[in-house]
Amino acid sequence: MITLSISGAVAIATLSQAPVNAMNDEWVTRLEEILGELEQDECLGVLWIRSDQRVFCAGADLEFMRARFLTEEGRALMIAFTRRLQEVFARLERIGLVTVAEIGGAALGGGFELALACDLRFVAETAKVGLPEARLGLLPAGGGTQRLTRLCGAGIARRLILGAEIVTGSVAVDLGLAHWAAPLAELQAATRSVVERIAGLPRAALAESKQCIAAAMDPSLDGYEVELAGSGRLLATAETQQQVKSFLDKSS
Repeated sequence: MITLSISGAVAIATLSQAPVNAMNDEWVTRLEEILGELEQDECLGVLWIRSDQRVFCAGADLEFMRARFLTEEGRALMIAFTRRLQEVFARLERIGLVTVAEIGGAALGGGFELALACDLRFVAETAKVGLPEARLGLLPAGGGTQRLTRLCGAGIARRLILGAEIVTGSVAVDLGLAHWAAPLAELQAATRSVVERIAGLPRAALAESKQCIAAAMDPSLDGYEVELAGSGRLLATAETQQQVKSFLDKSS
């Protein structure tokens, strides 16, 4: 369903469930296993999520839905599954690695919610992305309404969610849904370039920066104090001390 490979400071999680990387309970369990493994590896700096199928991820498995939505018990199981999605996407969002989604094909519903839980998104110009659940009388409950609103503001969230709109990768960048777009043939190389550049940065600094950015979105936290606490931890590390000393020596 999802394969994992390690190359230096980069972990590559490849969505491999033919034909459209549909999500079900086993898929969530596999993602949980991968995150648990990566959380223990302090040598890693970046998690690169990509697909070897024609789409990035089409969301929930249709057979999984068909078997559940007609009975009260089944509908309760669907809510429980959606809660698991929320939890695993929140875990992905919090992980101390920089997470990069490479979206070469359609990323719809839960598939786009997976991408939204990543720090950075690189999308093919022709890829289709969106949260079209309203077409089925549903809503994007895997965290989509929350992350999209925080990312792009209520106006864009209303346009896409209430209009069940699907947009191309190029438009996604214009709307702030993704950070970069490239022709499909160049997407992997372009993503790799960004991933390798980030992987060359100190992991601790990236993890502390992620916490500060998250604090800026949490009204219960004093983000300035989070910055100071993170800076104090970094200044106490040998890596930061060496990096700063080398910089100062070169500047003198």
